[in-house]
Amino acid sequence: MTLIGEKVVRALNQQLNRELYSAYLYLSMSAYFESLGLRGFANWMRVQWQEELMHAMKFLDYIADRGGRVELFAIEEPPKSWSSPLNAFEFGLDHEKKVSKFISDLVELSIAEKDHATFNMLQWFVKEQVEEERSFGEITGKLRLAQDDSKILLLIDGELAKRKFGGGE
Repeated sequence: MTLIGEKVVRALNQQLNRELYSAYLYLSMSAYFESLGLRGFANWMRVQWQEELMHAMKFLDYIADRGGRVELFAIEEPPKSWSSPLNAFEFGLDHEKKVSKFISDLVELSIAEKDHATFNMLQWFVKEQVEEERSFGEITGKLRLAQDDSKILLLIDGELAKRKFGGGE
């Protein structure tokens, strides 16, 4: 029994694909940072990859729980390198701002379709996007302050090495 409209299912499947792309993007960034010998940065992005996979699974599970048909689409190839760690984090921040816009569009669709269950589920993602933008913004700010100071970059690398995946965020 389908408890969710076709328009909403289609939009949620698109967002599922976007979350998988986000995971792929952050895994690519992790590999980029590994190539620079910045293992703390690589770790931070690997944890971000895990979070994005969890987000994708939340969409997949929700669609299935509401009786919708999950569809998996091809995942776009992400960039492989950036001009600097700052450039990578600026790219990530811009990406998270786009994701926030997509989530807002889904909220608007759920309102237009009078789909209160989807509206309610999406509130978790609205809150999560505030956190995502804040995290990327803080690190971007630190990297801007560091400029080309390798000592500060290594301090930030050590800080980012401490991040661990929480699993239920």
